[in-house]
Amino acid sequence: MGPSPADIDKATADILKSSFQARGIATLDRLDQDQANAACVQADISGKPLDEKLAKAVEEANMKTIRWPSDGKFLGDWKQGEAIAQSGRGLTWTDAANQPNGGNCYNCHQISKEEISFGTLGPSLYNYGKLRGVTDPASAASKPIVEYTWGKLYNARAYNACSQMPRAGHKGILTEQQLKHVMALLLDPNSPVNK
Repeated sequence: MGPSPADIDKATADILKSSFQARGIATLDRLDQDQANAACVQADISGKPLDEKLAKAVEEANMKTIRWPSDGKFLGDWKQGEAIAQSGRGLTWTDAANQPNGGNCYNCHQISKEEISFGTLGPSLYNYGKLRGVTDPASAASKPIVEYTWGKLYNARAYNACSQMPRAGHKGILTEQQLKHVMALLLDPNSPVNK
């Protein structure tokens, strides 16, 4: 009889920890899984969805982490948002800690028609605001979509317990101002995303 699944998991974790080295700003804490990560991995391995009660608890806990814009304004400059969406820099051992991170959004999403290289792990975000009826992001009618979009960018696990989307605000990948710029890219009617 071979090793148990728990033994294999421990051996794998040990191999990972011995293979990685802390260098620059990339430390070994990236290998530590929180309870939600571990549960989602186990659900994925088993091919069964995460227990509904646990999923709801994970989403509720993550919803509490969302910090809304300190000044109440959700949108910045869509042009800066495009630059952030295209940038994959940041959080690697060769990056300086004070260097602004990119969002690397195109790695998983189509956002504009002009971009010729994009991933398909996530849904297309082309016409994101337009398809959701956002003609004036400051209007009361747009508020639910604007708040949902902010929350999803800030901590996607608040809406999907096992989301693979980076928790850009919660994990400090993007600053509040950078999030505002990406919000403008997605929701500003003048952004090429919504043309």
